[in-house]
Amino acid sequence: MTSLSAKDIRQKYLDFFKERGHAIIASASLVPENDPSVLFTTAGMHPLVPYLMGEAHPDGKRLANVQKCVR
Repeated sequence: MTSLSAKDIRQKYLDFFKERGHAIIASASLVPENDPSVLFTTAGMHPLVPYLMGEAHPDGKRLANVQKCVR
């Protein structure tokens, strides 16, 4: 069995979604710029909350990323 690095796994994850029509978006900052209610990004969906609440994302509805977060 071939071992994969963390970088390889992340890339395979993104490739999976890209092949299925998702736009790949960049990871947001660990320190949210426009959210005074939190000090750090603590979940992968945190930067996407405005879009989950109905705001349109410039890259569409089908998005994928690998989001850095503090746990």
